[in-house]
Amino acid sequence: MVLNSVQNLVPHSLILRSIDDIGRLLYLGFTRPDLSFAVQQLSQFLQRPTDQHWTAALHIVRYLKGSLDTGLFFPASNSFKLFAYTDVDWGSCVDTRRSVTGFCIIFGSSLIS
Repeated sequence: MVLNSVQNLVPHSLILRSIDDIGRLLYLGFTRPDLSFAVQQLSQFLQRPTDQHWTAALHIVRYLKGSLDTGLFFPASNSFKLFAYTDVDWGSCVDTRRSVTGFCIIFGSSLIS
């Protein structure tokens, strides 16, 4: 789903609720790295969320409901190496020309962030 800022805006009460919901999803990202990208993309539109963003948030919640057994796994090993990778896309947002940054941190053989 491609998100953009040109749609019907949602009512003010839903904006406040969506900010709270996105905050909860961001918190879940600490133990569910598979959510990070989708929640990051969605959080860019918190100031002016549309029906499309509300639908995307519900899609993430449905995904969570269907994958409750997913989480981080730390197998026993002798490897305690920490790796970090990052990438940036300079000014790629068509609407705002903002940059997007992404990263991942791997501890041993597990993705932790």
